[in-house]
Amino acid sequence: MLPNEIAKQDPVPQQGPSGLEQAGVIDFLGFNADQKEVLLVLVEGRPWDLESDQPFQLQEKLNAYLSFVLDGEMVESYPGFVNKPVRIRLECVTPPPEELYPFLQLVHDQCSLQGIAFEVEVMGRGCGCGKPAGECGRQE
Repeated sequence: MLPNEIAKQDPVPQQGPSGLEQAGVIDFLGFNADQKEVLLVLVEGRPWDLESDQPFQLQEKLNAYLSFVLDGEMVESYPGFVNKPVRIRLECVTPPPEELYPFLQLVHDQCSLQGIAFEVEVMGRGCGCGKPAGECGRQE
């Protein structure tokens, strides 16, 4: 469940399998020096399909990320992240359908109660590094 590397300033994508269908994998973990916060990114590279397992996969992956943070595994693995604010970002290639809004709002609210920021960012086609496609320098 640990990433291959930690970015010190700019997010760096994890190499290997990622995405909502990989619930046991942290797609990206880094420290945003500008914001002085730990950034965990879930990457969804598929268009949303509510008829598939995708909503369940989203829930499972979010649970894994929250467990990683709240159960102390993150700071055990990365002691430099002790007492650092945490932001979880869901990056997706298409906007989530309106039917997911209540769930995403609930996630936002519950994360806030734990002192964790949660956001959704529509990136279009990209690599999950936190920058729009074409700006990261990574070949797709």
